[in-house]
Amino acid sequence: MSDKVIIFDTTLRDGEQCPGASMNLREKLEIARQLARLNVDVIEAGFPVISDGDFAAVRHIAGEVRGPVIAGLARCVPKDIEAAAAALKPAAERGRIHLFLATSKIHREHKLRKAHEDILRLTTESVKLAKSHVKDVEFSPEDSSRTEPEFLAQVVETAIAAGATTVNIPDTVGYAVPGQFGALIKYLRDNVSNIDDAIISVHCHDDLGMAVANSLAAVQNGARQVEGTINGIGERAGNTALEEVVMAIKTRPDVFAGLETGVCTREILKTSRIVSRMSGLHVQRSKAIVGENAFAHSSGIHQDGILKKRETYEIMDPKDVGWGGTELPLTKHSGRHAMAARLEQMGHKLSESEIDAVFTRFKDIGDKKKFVYDDDLSAIVDDSMMPQAEGWQLQTLDVSVSSGKKPHARVVLTRADESKEAASDGNGAVDAAMRAIDVATERSGNLVEYNVQAVTQGHDALGEVTIKVDFGNERLITGKGASTDVIEASARAYLNAINRLSIRRELGQKAEGV
Repeated sequence: MSDKVIIFDTTLRDGEQCPGASMNLREKLEIARQLARLNVDVIEAGFPVISDGDFAAVRHIAGEVRGPVIAGLARCVPKDIEAAAAALKPAAERGRIHLFLATSKIHREHKLRKAHEDILRLTTESVKLAKSHVKDVEFSPEDSSRTEPEFLAQVVETAIAAGATTVNIPDTVGYAVPGQFGALIKYLRDNVSNIDDAIISVHCHDDLGMAVANSLAAVQNGARQVEGTINGIGERAGNTALEEVVMAIKTRPDVFAGLETGVCTREILKTSRIVSRMSGLHVQRSKAIVGENAFAHSSGIHQDGILKKRETYEIMDPKDVGWGGTELPLTKHSGRHAMAARLEQMGHKLSESEIDAVFTRFKDIGDKKKFVYDDDLSAIVDDSMMPQAEGWQLQTLDVSVSSGKKPHARVVLTRADESKEAASDGNGAVDAAMRAIDVATERSGNLVEYNVQAVTQGHDALGEVTIKVDFGNERLITGKGASTDVIEASARAYLNAINRLSIRRELGQKAEGV
C-alpha cells in the first residue's frame, strides 16, 4: 500500500455549493493557481453540465493550471459524461472524470427508484463511457455510509472491474462516526476482490462535526485519497477541512506512521485567506490551523511557557503553515514595476491594463496609510478586478454626518462614456451611500448580510467589506470592496453587487437566447 495520501481539493465544486459562496471565473482561476502552489494532487474544478459558467471554469482551469490533476464531476448520465470530457480536454492526460451514483436504500427507493441490478448496470455503463474519454476515472457511490456494506462492496467491485482507477466512499450527509467509518473502509479492503486495482478515497461532510476525524480514521484503515475543501467550506455544515487533515498527518507521525501528503504546508495560510476573500466566507477566529487565534496565547502561564520553549504549548510551528515572518511592505513611494513584481511573486496573473488599474488603487491606498502589505495588495486586486469593467465605477463619494441630522451622501458614478450623479439621505452613513447608488443605478437591493474586516493591523488598516444583497427573485448576490475608509469600502461592495447582478442577468438572457 502506498505511503502517499492523495489530497483531492473540491473547494471549487463542493465548496462553492455553500449558499452565498458563488464565485466567478477570475476568482476560481485565482484559487486554482494557489491550489497548484499548495501542491494538492487533484483539483475538482466544477460540474461542467450544470451551467455554462461551470463548463467554462473547468475548461479554463484545465488549460491554464499546471501540476495537479483536473477533475470534472458528472452524474451517471451520458450528457454529463460528454460535457465533462469536453471541458477537461485541455488537461489532456491530467483530466479525470468523477462519476457519482446514489447507492443507499433511501436514495434508491425515494430518489432514483431503481433496483440493485439497475445501479450495477449504470455503474458499468457509465465507467466504461467515461473511460473511453479519459484514462483516469473516479467513481463515487453516493451516501456510502448509509448503504448496506454487502451491496456497497458489490458496487465498488463492479466500478473497478469496469475501469475505475479511484473509488470514493462518501459520507454524503455526515452520518458516520470514526469507528464505524474506519471499519467500513476495512470491510471493503477485506471483501472487494479487486480492491488493490484502485485507490480508495473518502469524502466526508461535517454535519456532526466529525468530517476530519472520519477521514483520518479511513486513512488509518487503508484509504489513500482524502477529499475536502480549504477552510472546510461546503454545503450545510461543510466538508472535511483539508488543512486539518494535512497537518494531523504531518504532526502525528506516531499515529500515521510513514504517511505523507506532499502538500507545501507553508502555503496553507495564504490559500485559506484567498479562499476566504474569493468566497466571501470568513474564517472563524478559533478555527484550527488558519484561524486568527490558532497560535494566540493570552494566558500568562502559556505565555511564560512559550517564551521558555515554544513546544510547551504549541504542537506545530506557526511558520510551517505560513504564519509569521511578514515580508517587507511597499509604500506610496514604490513604483509600478515594484508593485507588479510583488504581485507576480504572490501569484497574481494580471494583464498590463489590469496592473494599471491596480496601481491606481495602490497609489490611492498608499497615500492614506504608511505601508501597503501583501494582504492589502491582495484586497486591492480583489476589489479592482471584480467583474465590473463594463459596469458602474465609483468616481466620487461625499458623505456628511452631523448630530441631529440625517446622514447625507452624494455619489458620482461612471460607466463607459456615461456619468450619473445622485444624492440621498439615510439612517446612517453607509445606508445613505447605498441609497444614493440606488438612485443613480435605478436598482434597489435589500442588504441581507454585512461584514467588515481589517485586512492588516494598525489604525490605518485597509478595511474589506463583504455584503450579500437580495435584489428580489434572484440568488443572493455577493459584493466586495476595500478601502481605508469603511464607508467607501461599503459603497464599493454595494456597487460591485449591482454590477454582478447585471452580469448575471446578461448571462441568463444569452443562455435563454434572448
